[in-house]
Amino acid sequence: MSIMRTVNNVNAAATKAVYFDNAATSYPKPPSVRTVVSEAVDKYGGNPGRGGHSYSINAAKIVFETRSTAAQMFGASVENVVFTLNCTHALNYAIKGVLKPGDRMVISSMEHNSVARPSYALSKRGVRVDVATIGRTDEETLKSFSSLITSSTKCVVCTAASNVTGRIMPIREIAQLCRKRGVCFIVDAAQAAGIIPISLADGMNFICTAGHKGLYGTTGTGLLISDGKFTPSTIIEGGTGATSAELNQTGFMPELLESGTVNTVGIASLNAGMKFVKQTGLESIYNHEDALCELLLERISPIDEVTVYRRGDKFVPIVSFNVEGIPADALASALSDKGYALRGGLHCAPLAHKTIRTLSDGTVRFSPSVFSSEKDVKELAELIKKFAKHGL
Repeated sequence: MSIMRTVNNVNAAATKAVYFDNAATSYPKPPSVRTVVSEAVDKYGGNPGRGGHSYSINAAKIVFETRSTAAQMFGASVENVVFTLNCTHALNYAIKGVLKPGDRMVISSMEHNSVARPSYALSKRGVRVDVATIGRTDEETLKSFSSLITSSTKCVVCTAASNVTGRIMPIREIAQLCRKRGVCFIVDAAQAAGIIPISLADGMNFICTAGHKGLYGTTGTGLLISDGKFTPSTIIEGGTGATSAELNQTGFMPELLESGTVNTVGIASLNAGMKFVKQTGLESIYNHEDALCELLLERISPIDEVTVYRRGDKFVPIVSFNVEGIPADALASALSDKGYALRGGLHCAPLAHKTIRTLSDGTVRFSPSVFSSEKDVKELAELIKKFAKHGL
């Protein structure tokens, strides 16, 4: 099925409001995902891995199938795919699991609070946190990372793509730096997974991502994917359905990091979402969404009152902008009143906004999906122009 035919079919069933906040969570979901969720409540009623009866076995089958789908997508062994609540949950597991007091870590100046806040919390417990500057070029960025990695550095964390500007980071080159120095490399792929190719073969040790954004699963889903070279210590312990007689936490992956009952319905939705991405194709998805960003840029960049924040060469489909004299939150609210859902503010990424010098008011963020249309982007651009020229 073509991208445009899919857009028309799904949008016909969606609400009248035009949704451009897919960097927060994707909407609408593919028809296959909605069908699976509806059926899963009845079909997967048991607790996976918690019994030998048919209900438990059926639930365990869909969990394993989804784990296998993710392993194939990201180049991992099946046992090294861990289900989490979201990307933040996965990042906390990885970051706090590999660091201890006295260690050093490096993060980038464009990180989301899902990295910045755990890092800050660890800094109060004796972990030194260094911040690498994301420069105008990849070469400047790599130079900053390289200068901060020392013999005491145990972990480097970097977003694959900024949730504020869409800037794609040189994660493969950073991975090479880390491998040469024996440092664990954790990647936040929340804005990359399902949009651009990303795999453990690129050299990172952990890929953390949301299941509800570019992978089109429901909210409450995320993935922690590892190459098995670094085994994180646990931050949560409990029932796993394995080695239940022992008080020590199960040492086997993925159970080591999956205490308690997993979100079977959400996991089933994630399986359908990843299959949708595979069937549609990363290149087709990216090209469609990128073309919509370019269309918006073409129409709003020439407006004198509009500032667009795009520094770098490569971007995932995100555009951040401001209109002179109108606070970002107020502009987003006015657009919402006219039926367009964009996010205004700091996007839970004050480090990034400090870097692009928008910390005081933030920006308005446009983030389309595979289901977004040219017609809606053109109408949005006209509305932005109207507000820029005549105010709210």
